[in-house]
Amino acid sequence: MIEFLTLHELSILRYLHILAMVFWLGGEWGVFQTSFKVVDPELTASERLRHLDTVFRIDILARIGIVSLLPLGLHMGHLWGLQPNGGGFLVATWIVWVLWIAITLLAFRDKMAKSKTLFGYLEDWTRYILIPVLLIVGTTSLMGLGPFEAGDGQNWYAIKLIIFGIAFIVGLVLRHFLHSWPGIFAALLQGPDADSEKKLARSIRASRKVAICYWITILAAGFFGAVKPV
Repeated sequence: MIEFLTLHELSILRYLHILAMVFWLGGEWGVFQTSFKVVDPELTASERLRHLDTVFRIDILARIGIVSLLPLGLHMGHLWGLQPNGGGFLVATWIVWVLWIAITLLAFRDKMAKSKTLFGYLEDWTRYILIPVLLIVGTTSLMGLGPFEAGDGQNWYAIKLIIFGIAFIVGLVLRHFLHSWPGIFAALLQGPDADSEKKLARSIRASRKVAICYWITILAAGFFGAVKPV
């Protein structure tokens, strides 16, 4: 088994990377489509709440996908010779990934809370820390300052890091909208509430526009990773 994994290490990582991209893109599309039911005023509040629960259950796949892309990309980057840190760095990266997934799942457990819980805040803070790191490292690498290679035919790796950082920013905006929905529904379950209906409709209209930007960044990241044009 170890010999098989060693022999096919890069191919297995590439396969997992494709799955993570599918979960990310497919999950976001599922959330987008289900949101139409969440905002449908012809449905009862309890029915719409069940659709909201479905939104969060689909969204968790997208979150696991995006969280998994970074360690997979760093691991493959090392095998391609684009990022110099292997060994202990990669081990530490995968340990952090396990902790990150645990925080993500615990935040999902608290998904229907009226306000963010501890794990919801921790999940957001992973983005606050990671976004500037990705943008700075990607930019400095493109400038030839490292830490990653960015010579002829290698620039795509640093560009993809920058796109990934931008995707996290867009994702944070979407998460802001998602966090507000359970509180709105808590009010709707008490009875008809025109103000809450307006808040929900505005939130979902705005989140759909942001979702389009999200898909663009996802597709751009996939393009640079698959085509490697620069």
